[in-house]
Amino acid sequence: MNYSYRLAKNKDLNEIVDIYNHSVKTLESTCDIEPITLSSRQPSFTKQLNDPIRPFWVAELTNVGITKVVGYLNFSYFMNERPGYYVTADLAIYLHPKYQGKGVGSFLLSNAIEKAPSLGIQTLCTTIFDSNIASKKLFKKHNFQDWGLMPGVAMLNGVNKDLRIVGRTL
Repeated sequence: MNYSYRLAKNKDLNEIVDIYNHSVKTLESTCDIEPITLSSRQPSFTKQLNDPIRPFWVAELTNVGITKVVGYLNFSYFMNERPGYYVTADLAIYLHPKYQGKGVGSFLLSNAIEKAPSLGIQTLCTTIFDSNIASKKLFKKHNFQDWGLMPGVAMLNGVNKDLRIVGRTL
């Protein structure tokens, strides 16, 4: 399968919300426990579309005659947008369930690592539920180091979740 990425556009929001809501159901990738709506996501999405140093990418399947959004990567500000932290970006990667394990996450992450320095980013990090083996493997494959475990910081439908932070200096 061939993939490409591009900056997200307003027209992508429906697919982005759909992909995100698939992950909500799994209780493995987000602390949201109920699906989100287009209207609840629109304000933060619109704000990020206009941010030149924290892009929001969609991954597209680009096989013969087919173009379909299959995932996304979001560069976010680290630690509440305090300027001293602008050298660090917090990454979020979400994939449509039909395209998980098919190289989309690795494609997005390798491009993020390559592009980050041109955005003024020196360090990339993310948080992963400790039970999310696939995400931990993905980031380890791309040389992210384990920076620590935060035990029991989330409660999802009565289940305590540990959160791991991983990062990489570029």
